[in-house]
Amino acid sequence: MPPHCDSLDGPVVTAAKAALTEDNAELILPFVPESAEDQVRAAFDRTRAAQAEGGHFTHEVADLYFFDTVVRLHRAGEGAPFTGLKPAGLDVGPVIPLAEEAIDTQSIDKLYEFLSAELRRQLQTRLDRLTALTGGVTTAERRAYVEATLGLQVYSHHLYTMMRGDQHGD
Repeated sequence: MPPHCDSLDGPVVTAAKAALTEDNAELILPFVPESAEDQVRAAFDRTRAAQAEGGHFTHEVADLYFFDTVVRLHRAGEGAPFTGLKPAGLDVGPVIPLAEEAIDTQSIDKLYEFLSAELRRQLQTRLDRLTALTGGVTTAERRAYVEATLGLQVYSHHLYTMMRGDQHGD
C-alpha cells in the first residue's frame, strides 16, 4: 500500500485535524476500531490540555502526539504495522487520487478507465510472456512456461479475490 493512511496529508490525519479544529473527538473515531475509542478520547483530551497550556511549539508537539496516536490505532485496526507518521506530499501513485476523485465527484469513470486499461496491460504482458515461452524443448524452458502459466492463473485469481473482498484490507 502506498503511504496514505499514515501520512500527514492522509485521511486519518485530516480527520484528526478536523477533530482538533472543531473541538470534537467524534470526527476521528470512525477511523479507529471501536475498541480504541477510549484511547483516542484520552489522547484528544491530553492534546487539548497541552495546547491550552503551551505556546506554538507545545501546540505542534501535542498535535503530532495526537496524529501519531490515531494513525497507530487506525493501522492496528487494519492489522498493519505502524512505522511512524510519513511526511505530506509523498507519491501515492495514480490510483489513490483517482479513487478520491471518484468519491468527490460520485463518478467512477476515470478510475474505471485507468484500472481497466492497466488490467488489460498486465494481463496482456503475462500472456505475451507465456506465448513467447511456448514450444520450449528443454526442461528449463518448459519449467519457465509452466511458471508463466501458473503466474497468469494465480494473478487472475488474486485479482478476482480482491475484487470480491468486502473490506479494504482483504
